[in-house]
Amino acid sequence: MKATAYEGVVENGCVRIMGDVLLPENTKVRIVLSGNHDLELPPIIRVRSPKLAHPEQAKEFFKLVVEEDTSE
Repeated sequence: MKATAYEGVVENGCVRIMGDVLLPENTKVRIVLSGNHDLELPPIIRVRSPKLAHPEQAKEFFKLVVEEDTSE
């Protein structure tokens, strides 16, 4: 992966890159904070899907959804 470094500042919650740099839309970027910052970032919460120890048991978890007729 090729990496190029630019400097910028945060203004109104958006990162503004210094200089005449135009990045194409949807370009992936990585932000690295420089200097001393006392940021309190919220903890990262990851909710993982459960994995079956035995995938062949998946058929035991089959559900049939039946909607009630509420037109009466």
